[in-house]
Amino acid sequence: MLRSEPGVINLTLHPDAVRHPDGDAVHFDVLHGAANDVIERLRGLGVEERGSIILENVDTSISAHAGRVAAKRTRYQQFTPVWAEVEGRIALEGSFPPSWYVLLVIAGLIGAIGIVTNSQILIVGAMVVGPEYGAILSLAYGLINRDSSRVRRGAGALVFGFALAMVFALLLSLVIRGAGLESRAYEAGLRPVSALIDTPNWLSFMVALLAGAVGVVSLTEARSSTLIGVFISVTTIPAASDVGVSQAFGSDSEARGSALQLLLNVVVLTAVATVGIPVQRAIWLRAARRATAAVPPKLQQTGG
Repeated sequence: MLRSEPGVINLTLHPDAVRHPDGDAVHFDVLHGAANDVIERLRGLGVEERGSIILENVDTSISAHAGRVAAKRTRYQQFTPVWAEVEGRIALEGSFPPSWYVLLVIAGLIGAIGIVTNSQILIVGAMVVGPEYGAILSLAYGLINRDSSRVRRGAGALVFGFALAMVFALLLSLVIRGAGLESRAYEAGLRPVSALIDTPNWLSFMVALLAGAVGVVSLTEARSSTLIGVFISVTTIPAASDVGVSQAFGSDSEARGSALQLLLNVVVLTAVATVGIPVQRAIWLRAARRATAAVPPKLQQTGG
């Protein structure tokens, strides 16, 4: 099957080279645009049931043969996401070791300090440190696949993680208030950072909607630098921090506003991912079918 696939090159067979389970080892390179079809055909043969399919990205490959084969494919096919990799990234982000909660708490503490000092730089830093978007993606993917266990894990991690961040932000804020370490402006009621966080509105909704769309595209195309932009665009961990800070300084209305802001952003990001991932996959699959149909069968057999 692999020999008949034009997008597969450097095919190597190691008979009876594998133990646990016993079998052959088959190594090959596959062009990016052909990876989805090859993986589906391998799954159709039951390879993942009897053994395993391991994917590894190659950063640099110098091959005139690969270049000639790739040139016969459409430019659109060269950028098709490898959906098995997307699923793998979501699964990796959907694991929640103790370090995940530690990072969320640290992000909450940084956010709390940023709020009481009116420092936007620290708020941005807290957004970057917070790992919550991975849990949101995992929750959305569980909803897409109707995987109740994944949904429970993702939702549970978000609830427990944000609760921890709020509690530690509250404790730190009590210490700051008791020691008089808050900025004079914050003490005097000049709280531009906090006011921006605890007042959810239609603009907050629009930012969360747009950031969610960017997050879906960044995930499927593995653009980590763009994904960081999502982290610093949505008010999730700063809102959790502000709940604790506002409680410590006796501002119940601000705490309620921040809690609503947090809920709004999490719900919108989850909804966009739940809708956006299947839609994007459908668009790419349709485009791939059109590209394949546009190539004459003779060219398909010879590397088209």
